[in-house]
Amino acid sequence: MKQKPVEQVSALEIGPVRGIASVEQRAFGLPGVPALLLWFLLLAVAGGLFWVGQPLLGGLLLAVTFLVLVAGFFVVQPNQASVITLFGRYVGTERRNGFYWTNPFTTRKKLSLRIRNFSSQQLKVNDAGGSPIEIAAVVVWRVVDTARASFDVENYEEFVHIQAETALRHLASQYGYDDHQDHQFSLRGNPDEVAAALVTELGSRLEHAGVEILEARLSHLAYAPEIAGAMLQRQQAGAILAARQIIVQGAVGMVEMALAQLSERNIVELDEERKAQMVSNLLVVLTSERGTQPVVNAGSLY
Repeated sequence: MKQKPVEQVSALEIGPVRGIASVEQRAFGLPGVPALLLWFLLLAVAGGLFWVGQPLLGGLLLAVTFLVLVAGFFVVQPNQASVITLFGRYVGTERRNGFYWTNPFTTRKKLSLRIRNFSSQQLKVNDAGGSPIEIAAVVVWRVVDTARASFDVENYEEFVHIQAETALRHLASQYGYDDHQDHQFSLRGNPDEVAAALVTELGSRLEHAGVEILEARLSHLAYAPEIAGAMLQRQQAGAILAARQIIVQGAVGMVEMALAQLSERNIVELDEERKAQMVSNLLVVLTSERGTQPVVNAGSLY
């Protein structure tokens, strides 16, 4: 009988298996002060048994009190959580600050909920146009799901760093360094839009690790050294061209205004040839990079 071929699926297509992702839940915890008072009471009872001549019963009660109850006390600092497991099974997370008591047979692992940030290394990648560039980013993040951060990834801090580098490389390949075409985003020209896209991509990548991205912005952006000189000349040429366009537009407007005022005030009547000569002279004066030398005509108009 012909066997059905096994369909091969890549790891990227599979993604996280639904139903296996951990979900944070509140752990069982009693206020630590009443539990401590109960512990002292049991110690007093054990001492009383010793006093009345019941050393065996008092010693047993003392041992149970010391070994069992004391091991259940723990402290949760501000912006800190305690992830609690019982014999390898996750039973909950305590986020409330203070002094608490829980099942003494559980294992408790502290996890910081503080806001953190890190600066990625300068990566050498190609932008959307294929130009080699250097890019780096600053990422601000925090843990929002302690269960996923503890059990769904091996090391959530290392996971954040690696995924940030991967997202930054992917982002750089989606945009050009400069906006050489109209109505297109660029890494240099649209920093807010690029930052928002980076936050969105990082958020989707780190959601399964229980991490929230608060902010991500480019901290370094430059052409690679091998093309930096050529790209600088290109930028200078573009700036010069843009300045020339503004100068020419202004000069044409000034010439048009001068001809209109001469005509309205009847100062002088010029034929088409003289108008063309006047326009040429004014444009030379207005668009020249250096100061022009005027020539005074002391004779007739023609």
